[in-house]
Amino acid sequence: MSEAPRLTARLRARAGTLALDVELALGESPLVLVGPNGAGKTSVLSALLGVLPLDSGHIQLGGRVLFDDAAGIDVPLEARQLGYVPQDYALFPHLSVRQNLEFALRSSGVRGKEVGERALRVLSDLELTALSQRRATALSGGEKQRVALARALSVRPRALLLDEPLAALDVSARRETRAFLAGYLRRLALPTLVVTHDPADARALGGQIAVLEAGRIVQTGSWEELHAQPGSEFVRELLSA
Repeated sequence: MSEAPRLTARLRARAGTLALDVELALGESPLVLVGPNGAGKTSVLSALLGVLPLDSGHIQLGGRVLFDDAAGIDVPLEARQLGYVPQDYALFPHLSVRQNLEFALRSSGVRGKEVGERALRVLSDLELTALSQRRATALSGGEKQRVALARALSVRPRALLLDEPLAALDVSARRETRAFLAGYLRRLALPTLVVTHDPADARALGGQIAVLEAGRIVQTGSWEELHAQPGSEFVRELLSA
């Protein structure tokens, strides 16, 4: 990556029978993590969040250490300043769009009038103001994805983790949301890790693509670099899909 990494991680963990052994460096351009089912993609996100316990390793975000087994540092999930968008978006169905954001803000410690003000600013930034009073159950798939992103960004994270952000969308919504997300993440310039199994998503969203197989990253590069020299049968299949 051309820019200096702002999130670095060395992850050693066990997820069931899978031994995870991964090193990552994220800068201002999104990094897309691809791999076959069972490769450990979601486990990487869980390890970064602190949900999956690490056997050993080191996670640093900016100048702040989030995990270091040698130093006995293990910052809890709620204090890691990582924005997370799960695959199912996890919106509260009985709350409005604005209320979903305000709940996240209050849970992160924001108080007073700043809660409403910050929620409205983020909704405006993602062009969601017109939906602010609509309940989550009344949203389309693409709208839910954008609201989940707004909720993650409302707490001002220092890095962003997206787990299959487009997988729940139909073909037309996926195409439209992919284009929006690709442009938005580049403008955001926040260290971002995107997990996906879809080659079109990987090509559109990632400046760099990391290929994970059996718990280990076997190849990293741009789409063009992977295309010029695929390092495994999975990569060849991904590029030809």
